[in-house]
Amino acid sequence: MKWLSLVALMTCFVLYACQGGKQQEECKFDLPQIKERGELVVLTTNSSTSYFNYRGEPMGFQYELALQFAHSLGVKLKLKVMNSSAEMINSLLRGDGDLIAYNLAMTNSGKDSLLYCGEEHITHQVVVQRRGKEALKDVTQLVDKDIYVYPGKFYTRIVNLNNELGGGIRIHKVEPDSLSEEDLITWVAEGKIDYTIATNDVAKINRTYYQNLDIGLVISFDQRSSWAVRKTSPLLAEAANKWHREHVNSPEFKASARRYFELNKRVSHGAILSVKEGKISYYDDLFKKYATTIGWDWRLLAALAYTESNFNPATVSWAGACGLMQLMPKTARAMGVPAGKENDPEESIKAAVKYIKILQNMFAEVPDASERTKFVLAAYNAGSGHVTDAMALSEKYGRNHYIWEHNVAHYILLKSHEEYYQDPVCRNGYFRGTETYNFVREVTERAEIYKQKIKY
Repeated sequence: MKWLSLVALMTCFVLYACQGGKQQEECKFDLPQIKERGELVVLTTNSSTSYFNYRGEPMGFQYELALQFAHSLGVKLKLKVMNSSAEMINSLLRGDGDLIAYNLAMTNSGKDSLLYCGEEHITHQVVVQRRGKEALKDVTQLVDKDIYVYPGKFYTRIVNLNNELGGGIRIHKVEPDSLSEEDLITWVAEGKIDYTIATNDVAKINRTYYQNLDIGLVISFDQRSSWAVRKTSPLLAEAANKWHREHVNSPEFKASARRYFELNKRVSHGAILSVKEGKISYYDDLFKKYATTIGWDWRLLAALAYTESNFNPATVSWAGACGLMQLMPKTARAMGVPAGKENDPEESIKAAVKYIKILQNMFAEVPDASERTKFVLAAYNAGSGHVTDAMALSEKYGRNHYIWEHNVAHYILLKSHEEYYQDPVCRNGYFRGTETYNFVREVTERAEIYKQKIKY
């Protein structure tokens, strides 16, 4: 039995060697052990380019690539969300994860403990401006212009550029607790400011929301970035490199890239079908039939459908939401939509109303009925988790968490800021709150227009 004692002793030694600090760097946990475990533990962070939760489902370009890679290995994906690059690296070296799926900056110091792998991605900073004849073509044209920038690397780069040009750029550093990088891009698109700076990836994603943006003017050197594993996981690094080489042109890879960086995220909208005949759409009878079950004016339900799909039952959104009421596949199944019936108008409306009823119960603590409807609309658009996060933030910072406008809405807008989505009271991470804020406003305003023009 001596050999059994020896095996037990060696097992304890390996477990000890794989715990914490410097000893973790000697841990030989590589691809064979991952396959034996049946799970790839991936570290990433919340952002519009890596991972976020949308309508209750995991989304994000890096998340989708990591999922595809895990499937190629024949293992499940387990995701751990970190707050920063430093936290991801420390967690990786401690053995809390196997791979960082994030555009991690490639540095000489990082090569001492990491193996960079997968796609070598090139990032740089760009000027975000509106398209047109007046769009800047050269950095020298920034002289005598007002540019609004987020603190940190963007502010540092524009200050250095201003010095290189001999001065003259009017630089406005915004407060990070009130505006995010993406908020400034929205301001540019809406004409509130003329110029800001963003990374090319974030700029590309935002251009899918605002087609009037020009992001072609580069103002920084290229920065190489990629995934990373521990230096003691060369087989995993080799597998990631091989997977990328063989799949970068695959339909799945291209579909993910197109979903986040190319597809227009906004639905085009048309007019009321016939004011004279009192018809909003071809589906008015269905709206009237099902709105009563949730105590809604049917014109509000119609306004929701209009905002979601422009009354087009064949619409499929960039995120995969289907049908007249744009339910996510998982939600549609849970609400009883039969397979293959996602585009059936009545099935879509019936399921949406069932989902709305669940949300009404979820936000039953909101005492005012009209306010509760705004919370329900926000949750329908964003997923309930982001709304409850915004409520928790509102309560924490002394605002009324039962009132939407200027209270909870204020914090749904701030959920794209690290300071807020990393707050301990938030459970659902990063979220682009601008879209939900606008959604609630658009649906409620559209419903009022319908009520004015169309008889009950």
